[in-house]
Amino acid sequence: MLCRLCGLDRLVSVLDLGATPPCERFLGADDLDAPEPTFPLHLRLCEGCLLLQIPALITPEDTFTEYAYFSSFSDSWVQHAKTFVGDTVDRLGLGPQSLVVEVASNDGYLLQHVVAAGIRCLGIEPSQNVGAAACDRGVPTRTDFLDEQVARAVVREHGAADLVVANNVYAHVPDIVGFGRALRTLLADDGWLSIEVHHALNLVTLGQFDTVYHEHFQYYTVLTATRALAAVGLSVVDAELIPTHGGSIRLWARPDSLGAEPTSRFFDILALEEQAGLHDTVGYLGLRARTETVRHELLRFLLECKAANLRVVGYGAPGKGNTLLNYCGIRTDLMEYTVDRNPYKHGRFTPGTRIPIREPEVIADDRPDVVLVLPWNLETELTEQLSYVSDWGGQLVYPLPNLHVVSGKPEVVGGQIR
Repeated sequence: MLCRLCGLDRLVSVLDLGATPPCERFLGADDLDAPEPTFPLHLRLCEGCLLLQIPALITPEDTFTEYAYFSSFSDSWVQHAKTFVGDTVDRLGLGPQSLVVEVASNDGYLLQHVVAAGIRCLGIEPSQNVGAAACDRGVPTRTDFLDEQVARAVVREHGAADLVVANNVYAHVPDIVGFGRALRTLLADDGWLSIEVHHALNLVTLGQFDTVYHEHFQYYTVLTATRALAAVGLSVVDAELIPTHGGSIRLWARPDSLGAEPTSRFFDILALEEQAGLHDTVGYLGLRARTETVRHELLRFLLECKAANLRVVGYGAPGKGNTLLNYCGIRTDLMEYTVDRNPYKHGRFTPGTRIPIREPEVIADDRPDVVLVLPWNLETELTEQLSYVSDWGGQLVYPLPNLHVVSGKPEVVGGQIR
C-alpha cells in the first residue's frame, strides 16, 4: 500500500478493526441466506505526510450510486446547514448573481436554504435516489460523481462558482489529488471553498473508532488537509472547530494566486494538533488502546443487561453504528433490534450483524429496558427526542465518547450497572 497523497510506501499500522461489510450495504430479507462480502478495515498512517488512511478496497461507485443516507432526517444537521448558509451569505456578500455549488449535496438539506435566499445554486450528487429527493425539494441537482470532466462541464453551463461547498465528502474520495483539481476547476479565481470533515484530532484522542469505515478513505488534521489542498493550487486561509459528527473542522480555502494570509485561528488549531502529538507518528499510537477500552466497557454492560434479563434495543442505523456493532460482535442476543427514522432502512438488516431495523414508533409500544443510541454524536438532539423512554424507567445509553446513561435508572458507572 502506498500513501494516496504523497506516494510513500512507509505506512504505520494505527488500528486494525478486522474485516467487515461496507457499512451502508443494508440487507433485505432475501439476502440473509446469501454470502456477504467483507473487507479489511485497517487504519494506517503515512510516516511522510502524516495522512491517516485505509486501503481503497471498494469504490465510491460501489457505495454511492444508490445510497441509504438522507441528511434531512437529522433535524440538527439541517439547522447546522441553515446557520452556515445564513452566516456565509453575509460573510462573502453573496447575492442573486452569485453561484453556489455543493459537491455531494445529498437530498438538498443545505442548498434548500440557498434557494430560499434567492441565490443561484447547483448540487452535484452521485446517488440517484438521494438526488431525486433534492430535486423534489426544488434544489437544482446534477447526478454525477465529481471529476475534472464534470467540473469543466458545470463551469461551461453555469459559470465558475463564487462558493463551492464540500461537506462530509472530502474523506469519501480515494483520488485526493484528482478530486482536489475538480474542486479548483469549479471555483472562480476569486472564489471560496468550504470543506467540513471529521477531525482526526477527535478520532485519535477520544477513541472515536466508529467513524472508520470503508467509505471513509482518509482522516484529516488541518495539517494534512492543508497539504492535500496545496497539491492542487488551493491555500487554506481559515479553519474552525465545529461540533458536528463528534468534532469536525471547517476549512476555508482560496486559489493560491490570491496570496491570502491564514487567520490566527488556523494557526491555533495547528497548535492544538501539535500539542496532541499529531504532527508526528507518536500521537496516533494510543488509538488502539482507547478503542479496546470502549469495546470492553460496552460488552461488559450488555452482558450484565443480559444476565439481569433487561431488554436492549438500539436507536439509529448509521454507518458508524455498523462499525461499532461489527467490531464489538454485537448481535441479536445482546440487542434485539434497532430503529431508524429513514424509511429506506425499515425491514432491512444491519450489515454483518444482521440486526433488524424497524420504525422508531416501535420503541414506545415495546417499552424496552435499555435503548443504546448508535448515532451518539447527536446526543443533544436525540436525548430530547427520546425523553419519553424515561416514562417507563427505561435507560438511554450512549456508547461514546465513554459509556454513559442520560435517562432512567439504574445508573451505569464504569461500565457496571448500579
